[in-house]
Amino acid sequence: MNHPGLIEAMSRPDFYPHKPRSVELVQTHISYVFIADDIVYKVKKAVNFGFLDFTTLEKRKFYCEEELRLNRRLAPSIYLDVAELSQNDGANFIHGRGKTVVDYAVVMKKLPMDKMLKSLLKAGKVKEDIMEAVAAKIARFHTGAQTGGHIDEMGGLETIRHNHEENFAQTKKYIDITIPFYQHEFISDYVKTYLNKNKSLFEKRVKEHKIRDCHGDLHLEHICIADDIIVFDCIEFNERFRYSDVAAEVAFFTMDLDFNGYASYADSFVRSYLRYSGDGDLPRLLNFYRCYYAYVRGKVISFRLDQKEITENERREVARTATKYFELSYNYAARLEKPVLILTAGLMGAGKSYQARALARNLGAQVIRTDAVRKELTNIKPTQSKHEDFGKGIYSDETSRLTYEKIYQLTEHYIKQGKPVIIDASFKKRAERQRAYALAKYLGAPFYIIECTCPDKIIRKRLGKRAKEGDNISDGRWEIFQEQKNDFDAIGEFPERLHFKIDTSTNPEKDRQTIIRKLNFELD
Repeated sequence: MNHPGLIEAMSRPDFYPHKPRSVELVQTHISYVFIADDIVYKVKKAVNFGFLDFTTLEKRKFYCEEELRLNRRLAPSIYLDVAELSQNDGANFIHGRGKTVVDYAVVMKKLPMDKMLKSLLKAGKVKEDIMEAVAAKIARFHTGAQTGGHIDEMGGLETIRHNHEENFAQTKKYIDITIPFYQHEFISDYVKTYLNKNKSLFEKRVKEHKIRDCHGDLHLEHICIADDIIVFDCIEFNERFRYSDVAAEVAFFTMDLDFNGYASYADSFVRSYLRYSGDGDLPRLLNFYRCYYAYVRGKVISFRLDQKEITENERREVARTATKYFELSYNYAARLEKPVLILTAGLMGAGKSYQARALARNLGAQVIRTDAVRKELTNIKPTQSKHEDFGKGIYSDETSRLTYEKIYQLTEHYIKQGKPVIIDASFKKRAERQRAYALAKYLGAPFYIIECTCPDKIIRKRLGKRAKEGDNISDGRWEIFQEQKNDFDAIGEFPERLHFKIDTSTNPEKDRQTIIRKLNFELD
């Protein structure tokens, strides 16, 4: 253990040569951090967690020196020194060399918390040029980072496979606690399939020296936007966590942006990084590595549930956060990597829009909603009710024709950008469904239709609730439901492998999981 008297001594201002006015002690699970005005001293705790070992004085000295050396690559002006901490006769502790060195501290300048990227994003103070500058710095860093030899081995297929297998083994005890069984199974199958299909890609990455001595912990709280862009606190205690494909580092950072709700900034960062790095294969790897890092975060946070001392409130919050990370990992694994056209079809109130949104979140698809396009074309506010007779007004055959024309234009635009598209519409007429199918064929995109069904009595309740709330973009109501039902051409023109059904009154989540699995594996 660290010398108990040292921690007490370092908590007093008179310990330090620069004579700070005050000292604040902050503890992490691996460090004592002493904030002495504008200078910070970080002492490593004498702990062994398996993936790190600071239990001896020699090891703490070595890793302090490693922390200084490695972090000076990206923050040379911030990391100042490694200080000896000594004890003289009379049990006095001093800064610097004394009779007996009892520990070591990394000395660094204090960074302004309000300038951390996470704080700036939350305050809405980050413009696209900042993300571009961060991308430029990281791309330059990766270009100059050490590679070859033992570092290359960490990018090999066997190492990557081992890391994933370790994840799945270590999270079995959290199944249906923080990770549902279907997510654990799906992600495991996704990883096996991806690794088998992309063996040559991983070999190419090693051959082209894309495996580098990276930062290893590149998230929002480790980037400071001050006079310069400062990237700090890299992983010094375990090479395995730091030696990685540069694509993995980009994936880690953008996963953190996604998790915190800044997906557009993640896209901006990737675009800029690609421009500066010229790494054409990187997009093929991003979701795979994002899936991995989101899973690791879910796993590590789940570990806290094993601590008996945490309160019930803390336990619930830990479980909630871990579950959110696992859900993100699942979404990355389920995300379609190529353009696909999916229709959600069915009667009003059958749950098409909810299923379209849920599937889009899982598959990474663009949703085009007929109700929104129709009202935009007729200059009506989205939530403004327009109670027309069936087939009249904005629901006339001519307006419907123009609406579908616009929908197909948007579909073609997104698919040509390489995005999967879900069209949320009734598709009550066989001719419109066949036209959508022909468009998919013309664009070279796979086509699927998902028919949403529900008993009439439940639809009636849903439509009644929707009318009372008055905030739904759809104008569907029970008074015209039967007319739509009578005007609906039964869906039977497509092969079974292209036609899925979801009964939204029973267990639609289970049906949706089955569809996602088929879209990703069986129908690939």
